[in-house]
Amino acid sequence: MDLIHAICEATKQNYQQARLSRDPRFDGLFFIGVKTTGIYCRSICPAVAPKEENIDYYHSAIAAAQVGLRPCLRCRPDSAPHSYAWKGVKTTLERAIKLIDYARQNNQVIEMEHLAERLGITSRYLRKLFQDQFGTSPKQFMQYQQLLFAKTLLHQTKLSITDIALISGFHSVRNFNQIFKQKLLLTPSQFRKGRHEINGDQTKPLQLYLSYRPPFNWDHMRAFLSFRAVPNMEWLPDDNTYVKTFSIDEMKGYFVAEHQAEKYRFKVKVFLSDQSNLSSLYKLVANIRRILDLDADMQQIDEGITHLKLLGVNAISGLRVVGTGSVFEGLCRAVLGQQVSVKQAINLLTKLVHHYGDQEVVNGKTIYYFPEPQSLSDSDFEMLKMPGARKLALRSLAAFLRNKPNAEVEECLDVKGIGPWTVEYAKMRGLSDPNVFLATDLVVRKRLMALLAQENSSYPPINTNADYGGVITSLKNATSPWCSYVTFQLWNLQ
Repeated sequence: MDLIHAICEATKQNYQQARLSRDPRFDGLFFIGVKTTGIYCRSICPAVAPKEENIDYYHSAIAAAQVGLRPCLRCRPDSAPHSYAWKGVKTTLERAIKLIDYARQNNQVIEMEHLAERLGITSRYLRKLFQDQFGTSPKQFMQYQQLLFAKTLLHQTKLSITDIALISGFHSVRNFNQIFKQKLLLTPSQFRKGRHEINGDQTKPLQLYLSYRPPFNWDHMRAFLSFRAVPNMEWLPDDNTYVKTFSIDEMKGYFVAEHQAEKYRFKVKVFLSDQSNLSSLYKLVANIRRILDLDADMQQIDEGITHLKLLGVNAISGLRVVGTGSVFEGLCRAVLGQQVSVKQAINLLTKLVHHYGDQEVVNGKTIYYFPEPQSLSDSDFEMLKMPGARKLALRSLAAFLRNKPNAEVEECLDVKGIGPWTVEYAKMRGLSDPNVFLATDLVVRKRLMALLAQENSSYPPINTNADYGGVITSLKNATSPWCSYVTFQLWNLQ
């Protein structure tokens, strides 16, 4: 069973303090099961705190559900930032969840034997991993995630129950209603009690609230995004808002993410080119969370990179890893950014997007979508002032991904002109891999060399490439699995 007090009494005491103070830094890291009411809550639930003897602690929402608890209608556990206490430790389980989530985003059927084969383990061991951590099977885990997303849409939107059922991955409303009542102990209509269902309101954008755990350094993220923004593909209309276009499967448009710091969340509005097409809404929401790095446990990460103090660096609190819209966008940004300044790279990227990206008017705004690989695979890139070898690399990369759209990003190393730095950059920003140290990045190397030359550095002087490599190895070992955050810290040094 996934009870925290059955594992670690000290952790239980920490979580007790967190729930009594409603500390938002712990939101989503654990859930509280209330024995007297039969519900489970977030640590920040505004209701009167129950007595300690009347509660149990759980590492995950699904673990609480497995013992018959239903989600609180007031604090809405489905809205909590995503996280698991083991993240970054139990690698096989983390990979399994990523594969399940990918299947869910693409409406694919999960076959346990195939999933186990991808992970290099037996299906029996796979089931044991999920049973030990969540008290349920992989399929039941995926189904509960679908239900929680549906519950979010029921609470936060005016979409019809029929639309929500299909968007969440259920094949029929009847099946959705049955499973919803069975697992959450209320019907979808009961969850939406008091709200008027509006079917197909074409005049208003879809609106959602996406929470995070503080600290969140929005000022640094905003500056990073603003300096790298491509006009009409992404823009920042005011100090608290980021806008970006998206093209996911057949669903296109743009989202507006407004930072609400006092509530530890973003208010997100989605403007669609086709209001009737919401088929990839879950994938879009997951991508927005990834771009803004909303699921990061910054308290743990900030503690995990304290080794930077040995270099004389006071780490910037709440500094997130800012994502790109896709892996392909990340790869293209890296290729165009080779051996030029950020400003020059964005000028090249803007020309690329405005020349090859689809243009459309949505909600009265002329917008551009980032081009797909097939749009670039036969291009000569005459408008781009850069070496011919780099143009060839970009064209070859696009052709490779056109022919092999599901390729792992590491496979791009087979493309002539695509090296480790490009792939690592795409992993860090396109996949949001938390553990990428861009040691060969010119800015990272320059900043590190300057730090190592300071008198307050605890590292010996650097005289050779071997010395530099030794420092990198030491830093990687000391800050893993959060090396991407170290890279961003070094990028943001003044």
